[in-house]
Amino acid sequence: MKISDIGEHKLLQLIYKYCPKDAVGDDAAILNPIPDCSLVVTTDVLVDKVHFSKMTTSPFDVGWRGVAANLSDIAAMGASPLGITVGLGLPGDVDISWVDDLYQGMTACLQAYNTPIVGGDLVRSSVIFLAITAFGQVCPTRIIRRNCARVGDAIIVTGQHGASRGGLELLLNPEIGSCISYNDQQVLINSHLRPKPRLDVIEHLWEVLNSESLLSVAGMDSSDGLADTIQQICHQSGVGAVIEIDNITFPPVFHQWLSKDKIWEYVFYGGEDFQLVLCMAPKAAQKLVQKLNKNAAIIGVITEGSKIILQDIQFPEKYPDLVISRDRGFQHFAN
Repeated sequence: MKISDIGEHKLLQLIYKYCPKDAVGDDAAILNPIPDCSLVVTTDVLVDKVHFSKMTTSPFDVGWRGVAANLSDIAAMGASPLGITVGLGLPGDVDISWVDDLYQGMTACLQAYNTPIVGGDLVRSSVIFLAITAFGQVCPTRIIRRNCARVGDAIIVTGQHGASRGGLELLLNPEIGSCISYNDQQVLINSHLRPKPRLDVIEHLWEVLNSESLLSVAGMDSSDGLADTIQQICHQSGVGAVIEIDNITFPPVFHQWLSKDKIWEYVFYGGEDFQLVLCMAPKAAQKLVQKLNKNAAIIGVITEGSKIILQDIQFPEKYPDLVISRDRGFQHFAN
């Protein structure tokens, strides 16, 4: 049996057997080197022609996106970043300016969050790859996990979904954007090339939870797609959900550019929007949405059972699992 026969999720289950129980399964690992402070560690690898292409992505943007992915995982755990290390593999014929631009992109993203590069490694390789490990810290009582969503919790998204996929499609096929303005095209493309990890959400989140005397919140980031995110939270928490798709926010320009089916494909399965999906008590959820304001929304509720049911005002009947399909979310090694 080959890796392509089982896909990413089952391969991860095999690897998890070699890790301590409860150390893996979230967006990042948690270590406890000193009392009252947990160290958060996450690693992402970007490989040429898998995660980026020289045809669509400059080295500056490769660096920015690599850092953003890691910082998004830090945010998804409720932590604040401390620093990153960078492992870089390069063929010998890569221009020095490419490497300089790569580090400029990483630094530009890091500076926005006051986070330094603190080390790394360099190796000759037949293909360009970038392996970033990010470190963060969080109070143990404030760790956000995927497996603690509770029945009755409201489900929040912190912003729009589908924008990154829209930007990628425009980069791959510029002619398909002829019906929308240049400015709208650039907004979508920028969403793909320079995503912003939602570290800004964490301070607001704990202000709200403290005001409600609450500690429980479940969540993760939506880097692999909104559908996959909802599925993983529900699966790991042993719950189901009802999703009100009319409440999900996406770029308004989609209405003049895409069919309804294509809109929902981008929204649910596009990936790399790097928003947070959070589950908490309804009153706290309403307060958080008010604080975040633009494009944040309550999109559903956690329910008993395991079904994820979609509701649409235009089609009020409930229909299970027709749109939320884990198999369509992004997975490495999937056929």
